[in-house]
Amino acid sequence: VQLQASGGGLVQAGGSLRLSCAASGSIFRINDMNWYRQAPGKQRELVASITRGGNTNYADSVKGRFTISRDNGKNTVYLQMNSLKPEDTAVYYCYADVLVRTGGTSYSPLRNYWGQGTLVTVSS
Repeated sequence: VQLQASGGGLVQAGGSLRLSCAASGSIFRINDMNWYRQAPGKQRELVASITRGGNTNYADSVKGRFTISRDNGKNTVYLQMNSLKPEDTAVYYCYADVLVRTGGTSYSPLRNYWGQGTLVTVSS
């Protein structure tokens, strides 16, 4: 199973970006999908999470500005980021809890996977 993140880039403060993360491979089902970020010199932090059923949670710092969504048919999670601030500058990583197909209708215990990260830079 691989997660491929895309959509990062350079944007001015107040602007918007949309990140995408597509999972591929022998996927039986994906449960929770999350976005994390890591700024230079800081620990990785959870930005937003979404369950398979669409329940969402956000870090206080992004509430009202970021929206997480997913397309279960495409095994893809999105992060719409509006009103971006310089402090949002970080490498953004996607994460997924995956039941991996092992043959027929069989699947593995839940495994977690990370995307490669996509850099978001917000200039002031």
